[in-house]
Amino acid sequence: MEYTDKEFCLEVWGPMACFTRPELKVERVSYDVITPSAARAIFEAIFWKPAIHWQVTKIEVLNPIKWNSVRRNEVGAVASKNPIFIEEKRQQKNTLLLKDVRYRIWAKLEFIPKRKRAAQTDLFDNEEHNDENPAKYNAMFERRASKGQCFTQPYLGTRECSASFRLVNLETDVLDSPIAENRDLGIMLYDMDFESNLKNPPAIFYRARMENGIIIVPPKDSEEILR
Repeated sequence: MEYTDKEFCLEVWGPMACFTRPELKVERVSYDVITPSAARAIFEAIFWKPAIHWQVTKIEVLNPIKWNSVRRNEVGAVASKNPIFIEEKRQQKNTLLLKDVRYRIWAKLEFIPKRKRAAQTDLFDNEEHNDENPAKYNAMFERRASKGQCFTQPYLGTRECSASFRLVNLETDVLDSPIAENRDLGIMLYDMDFESNLKNPPAIFYRARMENGIIIVPPKDSEEILR
């Protein structure tokens, strides 16, 4: 049976965001815009099942890109049986984050047939699906997103940067234009490659470009993906 993936659109915003660059490990520095993996996580926070996968297709930047620097104290030790003396392990680290962000994110709800799920991993066998109809998952997400419901609090990169969201009604909503800016964003984190290794997935990247505030996200099996 052939299935047609339905595309949904969310508008997300927040007072601050930090999409951390993995190459900068000592201090946190954000990418200029939201990454596809962070965008996918917002959709999954609202609705996720083993029978679906969210494929981000487009990101529209609605607010100008603005920065803020925050210095804070962190503990440079891992909690264990031995007590930690905070004064001895305290470190001051700087975080370069984004402020006042707003995006319009487009993603397809891709349905995964049961036989394909079973071939990928036996973890999916814990949930049985007698009805192999993706329309019910489309309806479930649309109902939850339209009511502002979510299973976990969505966030903008790091957990201290909580995100607000609303489902965009493409038939009735008047859409604000993205920012009129072109920018080569360089090599950006695309996502984690869970298909190759579920327990320790490697990171995959892509060359991100913003044209008139719009970033087109290639499919995960595209030649543009850098592994």
